[in-house]
Amino acid sequence: MFDNVRDDLAATLDEIREAGLFKPERVIGSPQSAAVTVTGGGRPGEVLNFCANNYLGLADHPAVVAAAKEALDRWGYGMASVRFICGTQDVHKQLEERLSQFLGQEDTVLYSSCFDANGGVFETLLDDRDAVISDALNHASIIDGIRLCKARRHRYANRDMADLEAQLKASQDARRRLIVTDGVFSMDGYIAPLREICDLADRYDAMVMVDDSHAVGFVGPTGRGTPELHGVMDRVDIITGTLGKALGGASGGYVAARREVVALLRQRSRPYLFSNSLAPVIAAASLTVLDLLERSADLRERLAANTKLFRSRMTDEGFDVLPGEHAIAPVMIGDAAKAGRLAELLLERGVYVIGFSYPVVPHGQARIRVQLSAAHSTADVERAVAAFVDARAALGE
Repeated sequence: MFDNVRDDLAATLDEIREAGLFKPERVIGSPQSAAVTVTGGGRPGEVLNFCANNYLGLADHPAVVAAAKEALDRWGYGMASVRFICGTQDVHKQLEERLSQFLGQEDTVLYSSCFDANGGVFETLLDDRDAVISDALNHASIIDGIRLCKARRHRYANRDMADLEAQLKASQDARRRLIVTDGVFSMDGYIAPLREICDLADRYDAMVMVDDSHAVGFVGPTGRGTPELHGVMDRVDIITGTLGKALGGASGGYVAARREVVALLRQRSRPYLFSNSLAPVIAAASLTVLDLLERSADLRERLAANTKLFRSRMTDEGFDVLPGEHAIAPVMIGDAAKAGRLAELLLERGVYVIGFSYPVVPHGQARIRVQLSAAHSTADVERAVAAFVDARAALGE
């Protein structure tokens, strides 16, 4: 049987390659950092890394690494259990309490990833009497999570408040309504208008959920994310997020929400009930990450400066960079094959970036998504800009 399937799969893979959409995996032989060592898949050797979600440079921060080493000795390697059997240690409860305080929510529950967190919310809270209203550009994990529940599904155009209001009007007969949005849309770096969303939610008696994975740690006056940025921390009902980006870069996710929401998730959320506990070493290191964020704004300020410099210099050089202030700076190329080739040329010039194309982004909107980090120096940013200019010339543009 599989011989027939093999031929079909091989043909599909060939189609992906011919369309310029194949996504090779480059191998790194060093810790995640501003500079990494590529051991395979292109130009070997040390290159500047401008495509990781390592916004604050904490993935190899000495204090975080030291906390992780200490945690291995104190808490062990893994739990080999789910939370409600024998998978809960003090360190898990400590992190949940700290995250609740940091995010201004009543309680928090940890997951293996934010993908799991988003997969476990909707089915637990909503049924066929309810409606979920989702931004059109929300993350795949939100889309998949919504598919798991029986609620009616409404979608509004990205950040379009008139369309959101129309969907709220169309769903007024629902028992519960939940508006869900990314805090920051990861392919564009655009920030959701949370104040306007919360205003509409109040007007139409709906709840608000925000996936703030690309914001918590560095967006907002004290790094508490897009609800803080917009002054609506007390008006957002559910926040999901990850420990795998700005908050250390390992893995793990969470739901921070009203007390009753978290309590029900602990009882009925399938990804929580049937997945091993977050590794204690990650929980312990994440506590150190929160300590670092609350003690100083240096990393946030450095990231903001690097972001402003890169966006300004690339615009000066004539590149089409989507507008905004976020550390995600998409350089628009359009053609998928051309974006992939440009990424290869940049790697040859010592800058590691990735070309994004369909189905990750719409057809015709291929791009190089540059991600700045506090770990980058000013010289690193200038070198990246120079590499873009040189690679564009080599591409014949």
